[in-house]
Amino acid sequence: MYNNTRNFICALALLLAPSLLAAATPLPAVSSAHPLATQAGSEVLEAGGNAFDAAVAMAAVLAVVEPQESGLGGGGFFLMHRAAGGKDLVVDARGTAPDAATGDMYLDADGRPVPHFSRDSPLGSAIPGTPAALAHISERMGSRSLADNLAPAIELARKGFAVDAKLVGAIRATAGRLSPAARAVFMPGGRVLKPGERLVQRDLARTLQALAAHGAQGFYDGEVAARLRQGVFNDGGIWRRDDLRRYRVAEREPARIAYRGHRVTTVPLPGAGGVTLAQMLGALEARDWPPSDDATAWHELIEIMRLAHRDMAVHLGDPGFVDVPADRLTSPSYVAQMADSVGRMAGTVPRTDVALLQQREKGRNTTHFSIIDAAGNRVSATLSINSLFGSGYMPPGTGVVLNNQMDDFATAPLARDVSGRLHARANHVQPHKRPLSTMTPIFVEGPRGVFITGTPGGSRTLNMTLLAVLLHVNGLDVDQIVAAPRLHHQYLPNVVEIEANTLSGRQMQSLKQRGHMLRPQREAFGDMQAIHWDTERGVVEAASDPRGQGAARVLSAH
Repeated sequence: MYNNTRNFICALALLLAPSLLAAATPLPAVSSAHPLATQAGSEVLEAGGNAFDAAVAMAAVLAVVEPQESGLGGGGFFLMHRAAGGKDLVVDARGTAPDAATGDMYLDADGRPVPHFSRDSPLGSAIPGTPAALAHISERMGSRSLADNLAPAIELARKGFAVDAKLVGAIRATAGRLSPAARAVFMPGGRVLKPGERLVQRDLARTLQALAAHGAQGFYDGEVAARLRQGVFNDGGIWRRDDLRRYRVAEREPARIAYRGHRVTTVPLPGAGGVTLAQMLGALEARDWPPSDDATAWHELIEIMRLAHRDMAVHLGDPGFVDVPADRLTSPSYVAQMADSVGRMAGTVPRTDVALLQQREKGRNTTHFSIIDAAGNRVSATLSINSLFGSGYMPPGTGVVLNNQMDDFATAPLARDVSGRLHARANHVQPHKRPLSTMTPIFVEGPRGVFITGTPGGSRTLNMTLLAVLLHVNGLDVDQIVAAPRLHHQYLPNVVEIEANTLSGRQMQSLKQRGHMLRPQREAFGDMQAIHWDTERGVVEAASDPRGQGAARVLSAH
């Protein structure tokens, strides 16, 4: 986003120097949504593993201890930086549509979408990407074996761990939609465990052991794959043997965005973060945001969120299947036009769209972790099975809860997903296609050093990430950033969702007078995990969002 010659030169320097910070070395640090995952990552680093080994260990442990958020039945994005050579890359482990998927598979006889089909059954499950990613990262980038990296997760699954109140609440909330095999695991004896009781997942341990012994083939072929296919087929799904055998992660070049002397690195399509963050940051810089009046600053920020989310809904999808005009959408002229279109009053949408707010289900269930090692390798990873416990379906004998990420596609023209996010034809269902995602792990590099972060949050994720970038550039530390209050607008429904204590009464009144429909929320937004390596001072800080139960740790030097 280049608004003048000076900004262009600064941006060019950032892009031509991919390893501006390679001369210094940090203390290792990890931050994740669960203390046991943070412990596993720390132990891997302390044992001599690198950030990529720690990422595999943490993702696998999260699959065991947070099965409602992520797991072997899901997928996501690993944004990674290799210090040697200064190379950034994205491992895209997003799920893919089965070969038998069709554009009308979630419609009834009258052409109307049936949400149950894409959300609460194996028919809504994309082919998972996480197992392939764990094998790929260990084999291509790790310094330890896949078996060593999976060992902590296998032990936790086999011996059990003490469940926390969050997992207990998730099981209780979804008990009615869990399949029989899932209920047998998460409700042993037909009851919900109490906090502190042990949850044992022997089938999941055996699946992890197959992955450890045979790599990706241990999941996508052989006995595990046969159990997955048979279970899905028996209960109405459409997975075939070749769907699993065909799955591969994709290594992608990250998206890079210049903003006020900083470089933001994030995921490209089918992750919406690259295009949408570029639009929002570019438009804010074009307006020389923020203005002196705080109420006007919030108004402009909300309007830019609205405009960018509108473009995301209309234009973005898997670039392997649709021609996405990404260059045009992020061009200086287009972004300047977006910035200029922000007026004194809020934009409007049809009243019928506002009424759809009542149909919206809240949020999504996802996890994030951030890592840096002593060599400067780093990982920002966001993983998901989509909604709470995904589809709720566990193929018998696998211990794997399957995602419902097919709901991330446009299941009908102008369809809404479980987050209420609007989707258009660019994101419609096609065989082997990857659904559009708002998961947005990021690195920010600039005068303050390196900032690594990300968060779950469904359709809110992009806006929470935007706020984190703005706060970092403005000088806040990681504890302040992860705890800062948040708000959100996603074009449709035409409403501003506001966390408690985000706006003052005066600011809210000013926004209402400008035409904004405000909707304060009782629930918290996100679960951000962040690390800041201050290369100027040689200090590393890590923070876990106080809204969650995670843990952050900076390790001592060896």
